[in-house]
Amino acid sequence: MAEVRNKQVVLKEYVTGFPEESDMDIIEGTITLKLPEGSNNEVLLVKNLYLSCDPYMRILMTQGPSYVTPSITPGTGTPLRGYGVGRVLESGHPDYKKGDLVWGITTWQEYSFVSLDQSLFKIEHTDVPLSYYTGILGMPGMTAYVGFFELCSPKKGEKVFVSAASGAVGQLVGQFAKLAGCYVVGSAGSKEKVELLKNKLGFDEAFNYKEEPDLDAALKRYFPEGIDIYFENVGGKTLDAVLLNMRLNGRISACGMISQYNLTQPEGVTNLTNIIMKRIRMQGFIVSDSYHLYPKFLEFILPHIREGKVLYVEDIAEGLENGPAALVGLFTGRNFGKQVVVVSRE
Repeated sequence: MAEVRNKQVVLKEYVTGFPEESDMDIIEGTITLKLPEGSNNEVLLVKNLYLSCDPYMRILMTQGPSYVTPSITPGTGTPLRGYGVGRVLESGHPDYKKGDLVWGITTWQEYSFVSLDQSLFKIEHTDVPLSYYTGILGMPGMTAYVGFFELCSPKKGEKVFVSAASGAVGQLVGQFAKLAGCYVVGSAGSKEKVELLKNKLGFDEAFNYKEEPDLDAALKRYFPEGIDIYFENVGGKTLDAVLLNMRLNGRISACGMISQYNLTQPEGVTNLTNIIMKRIRMQGFIVSDSYHLYPKFLEFILPHIREGKVLYVEDIAEGLENGPAALVGLFTGRNFGKQVVVVSRE
């Protein structure tokens, strides 16, 4: 079988501080579109269609231990790794056929060999955009669902605060909070994002954290009676201010702390005594631990999407060559909604 081009995004060196496009290379490799010998039906050959840009990918670029394994070793020609949507080109496994659509962990190249021992799901519902399986119907959607409903157990009328509220996860948490009958406020990094939250996504209020020199005062303005649920995406100074404004028996669900990933010295959190005084339950979680709930999640979310009760905003970058710029843009807030890279639409 003939070899075909296989464009790839690889890491040139370990990253310290904020990642830059120059930390990555676009290289032109080749691949034979055939499963490797001895793969024992545990590998699929997949053509990547959409790739997901997610903040946790920054952790992959750092040398040392992390909850995301394995890290990427620079200089080995190994492509970046992350979530994506692809079409199966060849399979020896009876559960996967040529032409099936899948989402899960893949590599940043045009064609990938995907191991079935990684998180991989067959796509059964194609009446919604395929790109949604990088977001609302994929890992970010599950993150919002598990973190909000399973960990925070919201009650009607409770007060909810969401940081990074216009991002892949935050925009869903806010809408889930409204479905649960809660009052919800989100923070974001621009006037346009604040308007999106209030005018399109149904948040009760939203504010630009860059224009709030005193986050404690801002939260007291929006939550005069305090916060029942905080969905943590940011960490650092935002978490410190939130702790001062939590109510008795409040819950904090922590899925990410994007403000800390690029710091050589993480910021300290000084208000942790509030966890004791206010009986706050703060729980971090890794969404892959809860993928057994994916069928339950689909039953919940698909009707809301089809009926227009939950909306999803995507920021689309066309072409794998634009992947590095899209990925590093997450850390400056350049993206407007869920950042997706289109590798192929066929």
